[in-house]
Amino acid sequence: MPGLPSRLMLLALCAAVACGPGGGAQDGGEPSGAVAGDGARGPTPWTSDGRWVDLTWSFSSETIYWPTEEEGFRHDTVSFGVTEGGWFYSAFEFSGAEHGGTHLDAPIHFAEGRNAADEIGLDRLIGPAVVVDVSEAADPDYEVSVADLEDFESVGGAIPAGSILLIRTGWGARYGDRASYLGTERTGPEAVSDLHFPGLGPDAAGWLVENREVAAVGIDTPSIDRGQSATFDSHVILYSENVPGFENLANLEELPSRGAFVIALPMKIEGGSGAPLRAVAWIPAP
Repeated sequence: MPGLPSRLMLLALCAAVACGPGGGAQDGGEPSGAVAGDGARGPTPWTSDGRWVDLTWSFSSETIYWPTEEEGFRHDTVSFGVTEGGWFYSAFEFSGAEHGGTHLDAPIHFAEGRNAADEIGLDRLIGPAVVVDVSEAADPDYEVSVADLEDFESVGGAIPAGSILLIRTGWGARYGDRASYLGTERTGPEAVSDLHFPGLGPDAAGWLVENREVAAVGIDTPSIDRGQSATFDSHVILYSENVPGFENLANLEELPSRGAFVIALPMKIEGGSGAPLRAVAWIPAP
């Protein structure tokens, strides 16, 4: 199983709890992209020489779900206003499918007996990132190929064991437009055949598990497999090896091909096949 040196893991875990005001990814609204580091908060694993990038879309009534999940994300008001005691109080209830918006695919989603959301080790959710950019070539039915991965490695060397592989197709720029992002505005089971967006080809997925010990694979589209896949082969190949997936990522265009560090922490749902995901990346200064 891919792992990180204990020092890197410690730094990442410390950072996950040290992202206070000025140093963390911004909350609320759409992804804000880069946020400068703050060197005035006392000692932290991160210096001021770097920046955070939010890789997460906000959850709202506009969150994109698979066409069969027609109810989407629901956020209902329980209380909002001044109480009889004179103080302001707000509280809400939320609900939605595990798989929608920026989210985790746990291996058990497509591989019986593999890790559920609460069983995935932190070494698969926190680690150095490599970003394979196919945005110039990607079309609505594009599949990332072995050749794409080999071309990437021809520049900077082999994808290191324990890396979080992020695939940038350019589809993140379409996220606000459901028809452009999914290939259809329709919902319901009959809409699935209308889906058109890029994904990771099964040959490339097989090459990764046979030749590279990646910790996880993420993408800026609704699915690891392309929209026209009817058998979800790349899901099966990766998840059978306990390699989780991150889908509907944001702001991948902000990341370098190598050198960023990703923290992708899902809601810890016991037995879950997936979960909403808060993913961020740290980019050290050159």
